[in-house]
Amino acid sequence: MTINRLLIANRGEIAVRIIRAARELGIETVQVHSSADADSRAVQMADQAIDIGPPAAAKSYLNVDAILAAAKASGADAIHPGYGFLAENASFADAVTAAGLVFVGPDGDTIRLMGDKAAARREAQKAGVPTVPGSDGVIDDIDAAMDLAQSIGFPVMIKAAAGGGGRGIRIANSADEFRTLAAQASAEAKAAFGDGGIYIEKVIERARHIEVQVLGDGTDVVHCFERECSMQRRRQKVWEEAPSTALGEEARKALCDSAVALAAAVNYRGAGTIEYLYDDVSGDFYFIEMNTRIQVEHPVTEMVCGIDLVAEMIQVAGGAPLSVGQSDIQLRGHAIEVRLNAEDPGNNFMPFPGQIGELTTPDGPGVRFDHMLYRGYQIPPFYDSLLGKLIVWGRDRDHAMARLERALGELTISGLPTTAPLFQVLLKSDEVRSNSVHTRWLEPWLEDNAD
Repeated sequence: MTINRLLIANRGEIAVRIIRAARELGIETVQVHSSADADSRAVQMADQAIDIGPPAAAKSYLNVDAILAAAKASGADAIHPGYGFLAENASFADAVTAAGLVFVGPDGDTIRLMGDKAAARREAQKAGVPTVPGSDGVIDDIDAAMDLAQSIGFPVMIKAAAGGGGRGIRIANSADEFRTLAAQASAEAKAAFGDGGIYIEKVIERARHIEVQVLGDGTDVVHCFERECSMQRRRQKVWEEAPSTALGEEARKALCDSAVALAAAVNYRGAGTIEYLYDDVSGDFYFIEMNTRIQVEHPVTEMVCGIDLVAEMIQVAGGAPLSVGQSDIQLRGHAIEVRLNAEDPGNNFMPFPGQIGELTTPDGPGVRFDHMLYRGYQIPPFYDSLLGKLIVWGRDRDHAMARLERALGELTISGLPTTAPLFQVLLKSDEVRSNSVHTRWLEPWLEDNAD
């Protein structure tokens, strides 16, 4: 089916990104928005905009009936969910398809399968992909969970079977901690996702977070190499790179091949990311989950592979085969992305919605700034604090670091604090310069550098 008019069921910088990709494909765009986003950049850019409800996401961006009604009223024939909100909601994908529309992403059954972490783990094992030692499925009995945790050995990670974004996760360092934290993780998962099921995994000390970008058309699957996302705060990524300098060519091939095997096993269609923990000491890697959507950090992959991932997923959703084969996808140089949030790093990263004053955006060779900003824009207090992403490319990592330092120096966003100063300080860290970080590195560093 040819897509002629695309409805974007999201907001912020990802909505702007999707509008740009659609425009290059000759596709008209419809931007749905809450009343709080009536003056957003995406609304201004789209061919058509429709108000779908009040500021609360539950009454607007999570309101399936309102989104489908907007699609019908606008004559849209496809819906792109972006990331967050309904992007990995299998029931939403089903509803879009049932309404006779194209869902830009995998079908509901695939989202349902890979969104259940325990089921995804079993699928990975069937595909021969290594998984972290842990429970084979959801555990409802705390005593059984305790027995397994003790046999695996502490520390263990207690994880929600559903959901994501770091919610429903606890690390128990001893048996004494386990019962309390398991109950907390289950309760948080139940409140956030309506599912209190948990499973447990062995904690890999000093692990790196490495993920592989895949593209599929339901028949063929390719990978676009890996990204490293080890620099995290509260399990939220703040700095991403492609490729990972921690991997040699043999490890890179094994990792990427395993991602393709898993995606092919579920006949994957669209853009997706398969996430791993990589053990620096042993060189082993372990599957942790699959994200069945475009990710915040997708631009670093685009910069090193020269592929428009958003355009590719739109074309595949419309029935086209992948435009590239594996041999067409080559790594070139190094890219880094930093997430610019409306938060105050000096005040425990307190969110700070405010009005954009002076705005100077960086440009020049190898610099890309994906954002939703304009002078005078009032940042709504109702949503995620992400303002945009600063992405740089260089011929190697040192060159990319130099460009990032230059680009941050050119960036001016007045009227509210942002996380930009944090990255200027991180660039001076010896560990960052040498890429000696891991998933548990940033938080102690922040404590040590609080002043």
